[in-house]
Amino acid sequence: MVCGAIRRRLALGLAVLTTSATLTLAMPGSAHAADESCAGRKVKTLTFSTGSVRVYKQRGTICVITLPKTPGPRQYMMVSVQARGFHPSMDEGLYTRYAGPRGTHAGQRKVRVKGAVGAGSVDTGWVRF
Repeated sequence: MVCGAIRRRLALGLAVLTTSATLTLAMPGSAHAADESCAGRKVKTLTFSTGSVRVYKQRGTICVITLPKTPGPRQYMMVSVQARGFHPSMDEGLYTRYAGPRGTHAGQRKVRVKGAVGAGSVDTGWVRF
């Protein structure tokens, strides 16, 4: 009786592990989507010729991320967010999928967002999100 219960528990545990591993392999994009996102709600998408910058807001905190139109090859990407009166928070380099996320607490201040992928870029100037 005890051996049967142990076998059932092991079989159930193995079934759960197999199912979770299968789902993880079947949906590789879902694990990556968590890496390339900011907390909060998306308030703006700034598009330009070679990519886009997504702007998120949560309780006065602004978070930005730059995404290329064609991910894959290593290319120059940059994202920057600056609250009025503070230093910019910037991430730039050669990336394959995204630059950022970068955030700053803005409160009710105006914010400047910049982003670039290759030769294309966007700059909002001072705006309130």
